[in-house]
Amino acid sequence: MSRWFFSFLLGLGTLAAPLARSQDGSPSAAATNAAAPGYRGKWTLDLTREKLGEPPRGWRSALAGQGRPGQWQVIEDEATPDFVPLTPEAPQTARRRVIAQVAKDPTDERFPLLILDDQVFGDFVLSVRFKTVSGVLEQMAGVVFRVQDERNFYVVRASSLGGNVRFYRVANGVRDAPLGPEIAVPRGQWHELSVTARGNRFTVAFNGRQILPELTDNSFAEGKIGLWTKSDAVSYFSDLRIEYRPRLTLAKELVAEAMKRYERLLAVKIFATTSARSDLHCVASSDDGDLGRPAGKFEQETLATAEIYAGKADGRSVAVFPIRDRNGDPVAALRVEMKRFAGQTDENIAARALPVLRLIEPRVISLKELVE
Repeated sequence: MSRWFFSFLLGLGTLAAPLARSQDGSPSAAATNAAAPGYRGKWTLDLTREKLGEPPRGWRSALAGQGRPGQWQVIEDEATPDFVPLTPEAPQTARRRVIAQVAKDPTDERFPLLILDDQVFGDFVLSVRFKTVSGVLEQMAGVVFRVQDERNFYVVRASSLGGNVRFYRVANGVRDAPLGPEIAVPRGQWHELSVTARGNRFTVAFNGRQILPELTDNSFAEGKIGLWTKSDAVSYFSDLRIEYRPRLTLAKELVAEAMKRYERLLAVKIFATTSARSDLHCVASSDDGDLGRPAGKFEQETLATAEIYAGKADGRSVAVFPIRDRNGDPVAALRVEMKRFAGQTDENIAARALPVLRLIEPRVISLKELVE
C-alpha cells in the first residue's frame, strides 16, 4: 500500500499511514438490544466478561454518609432458573454472576454506593433484581438515580428487617422523610425494584406492583444511576435493565447521522477517554450495548500511532481510523463495520469506510466537545 494512495484518498497528508490487517474485530457481546438512534435506548447489565472477585468495569465505588467504603465485587451465586425445566432431570439451580456488596461495617449512617460512571440518564425505566443476604443491624438493598454526587441523589430501597420499601431524596447530604409502604421483603430471596422517571415525575414498583402514587420533585433533571446498601448489609444485585431516552453527546449524534446517511453500514463506533474514565472505551455506538466497552487492540493502536487499520473479521469488513481535533491531534478512534465482499482488499475496505470519517472528523473541535 503506497503512501501516495492515502494522501490522494484522504486529501490529508497527516493521516497517511500504512494499513495493517486486523485480526481483532470481534464486536462486543450483544448483551443488550440495540435501540434505534434518536429514540429509546436499552442498556442491560452484562457480567459475563467481568473478573470474579473484582468490581465491574465502568462502575465506581462511592460512599454517602460515614464509615468505610463498600466492597463491591462480581461473584457467582446459585439462582433458580427463570424458565421451567423441560425435563425432571434438568438442574433446579444454576450458577450466575451477580454484583455483591460484602463489607460489613456496622456504622449506622453508612451508605455504600456503586455508581455506573459511563452514562447520564434523564427519563428512563429501570428494573433490578436484588437479594438481601445478611446483616445484623440492616438488611437493605436499593438503587440510586439522577446521582449528581455522593450528597445529591434519589433513592429507592427495600428493607428485610424493617419490612418496607421507601423512596427519598438526598440533597446537600440531607435526607428527606422517606415515603413508602410496609411490605414483606424476605431475606435470601430475589426481588425486583422498578423505577420510572419522566421529567419531574417518578413511580416505584416492587415485584411488579406499583407501591406508591406518582411522586413529583424538581431537584435533579438528570444524573447517573447506581446500587445502594446500608450499614452492615450484605446484598446481591442482578438483571439491571434500563430503557431510556438517549442523552446525545456529539459523538452519539455523529454516529446516528452516519448510520442514517450510509444505510449499508453494519456498525459505527467511537472510542475515546472521558473525564470520568481514563481508559479508551466506547463512547458512542450504533448499538447501545457497546457503550462503556473497553477498546480493542487496534482502536488503541490507531489512537496511539495515528495509523489506519483495515481488514476482515467475523464475516465483516472493518476499518479503524484516528479522529483528529481542530489542532490535528488524534483524540478518538473511529471503527466502521461493513458487509464483506469476496475479493475485497484492505485498500477497498478503507476506501469504503472513508466517507464516514469525512462526515465525522470536520465537526470534532476538541475531545471535550465530542464526549460531553
